[in-house]
Amino acid sequence: MKLSTRVKAIKPSPTLAVTAKAARLKAEGRDIIGLGAGEPDFDTPQHIKDAAIEAIRRGFTKYTAVGGTPGLKQAIAEKFKRDNGLEYHARQILVSCGGKQSFFNLALATIDDGDEVVIPAPFWVSYPDIVLIAGGRPVIVNAGIEQGFKITPEQLEGAITQKTKMVVINSPSNPSGAVYTREELEALGSVLRKHPEIIVATDDMYEHINLEGTKFVNILNACPDLYGRTMVLNGVSKAYSMTGWRIGYCAGPEEIVTAMENVQSQSTSNPTSISQVAAEAALNGDQSCIAPMLDAFRKRHVFVVEKLNEIPGVKCIPAGGAFYAFADARGAISSLHGKGRINDATDIAFCEYLLEKAGVAVVPGSAFGLEGYMRLSFATSMENLEKAISRIHETIGS
Repeated sequence: MKLSTRVKAIKPSPTLAVTAKAARLKAEGRDIIGLGAGEPDFDTPQHIKDAAIEAIRRGFTKYTAVGGTPGLKQAIAEKFKRDNGLEYHARQILVSCGGKQSFFNLALATIDDGDEVVIPAPFWVSYPDIVLIAGGRPVIVNAGIEQGFKITPEQLEGAITQKTKMVVINSPSNPSGAVYTREELEALGSVLRKHPEIIVATDDMYEHINLEGTKFVNILNACPDLYGRTMVLNGVSKAYSMTGWRIGYCAGPEEIVTAMENVQSQSTSNPTSISQVAAEAALNGDQSCIAPMLDAFRKRHVFVVEKLNEIPGVKCIPAGGAFYAFADARGAISSLHGKGRINDATDIAFCEYLLEKAGVAVVPGSAFGLEGYMRLSFATSMENLEKAISRIHETIGS
C-alpha cells in the first residue's frame, strides 16, 4: 500500500506523543509526572456546563450552519469589540472544531503549491505540518532565548521572498510564553506594509492567559491598517478550560472566511451543536471565572522559573503569557553527554533521560523548532510541579 507524498511529509504531534508515552509508563505502574500536556488542569466553569446540559435537554442536538450558529457568531463579534476593539460582522467570522482546524482551514483556503509561510521558532508544533499538508513551504525564523523568543523586523524582512504568502504571529506564544509589545508589533507591521500581498495570521489563543497583567495587544491593535489582510485566530479552549469541547473561531476578510468555510463544509461540517451553546455562554457570561485559574498560573510561573534557574546547565526567562516554561537546557545536555549519561547531545535524548530516570515527562524544544530546549507545562498542581522540578534537579545534578 502506497501512502500519499503529502502524509509522508508530516509527523505526529510530539506533545501528544510525549503524553501518550507518559500514560503508557503510568499504566505499567511507574510514578510519572506529566508536564507535556497543553491544557488547564481546571474544570470548565459550571455556568458553561449548565448551558450545554440545557441545550441537550431542549434537543439542540442537530446540525447547525457550517460556519457556526448565529448566536455564537454574535457572541464572538461582541467579544472582539469588547476585548480587542475590532469590528466584524457575521460573514467575517467562522467557528471551527478547535483552533487547529481554524489554521488548517486557513492554510487550505489560501496556500498553493510552493507558497511560503514565515513561521517564527519556537512555534506551535502544528504550524509547519499544516503548511506542508496545504502544499506550502514553511520558512522558519529562529528566535532563541537571547532575543526573548521574538523575531526582529530585520529577521522578518530577510525571510520574505516573492513566494511568501503568509506570516504567522503567535502571542502569547506556545511554547515560549513570549508576548510581543505594541512597539514590537508596530515594527513588524512596518515591514509587512512593504508587502501588501502577504496575509497575516495572528494566533491569539492564549490572549487571556496573561501573566504580566498588561493589556493584550495583537498586530491589528498596533497596525489597524493591516485589517484587510489579517486573520485573527482564537478559541475558548485555554481561557475557559474547554479543551475537549473543541471550539475555535476566527475573523478576517470575508473572501478568506468564505473560502475557509467551504473547506470546512467538506471536512467536519459544523462544530458540535452543544459545544457551540457552551462557547456562547462562555463568551457572554461573567468573565471573572478566568481569574482563579489565572492567579494559580501566575504563582506557578514564578515558582517554576525560579526553580529551573537553580538547576545546573538550565536557564529559563520569565514568560509574558500562556502556561509554559521554555527552558534552555543546552548546558545540561552537554554536561550529561560529556559524562556519558546520554548517548546523543540532543534535547530528545535529554527528555527521554528525564522520563526514564526522573519520571518526568517534558517536551523537547526541537519539537517546536529549537534544539536544546525543553517545554514544561505548569498547567498542573503546585504539588506536581514541586516534585517534578525537584526530580529533574536531582537527576541532572547527581
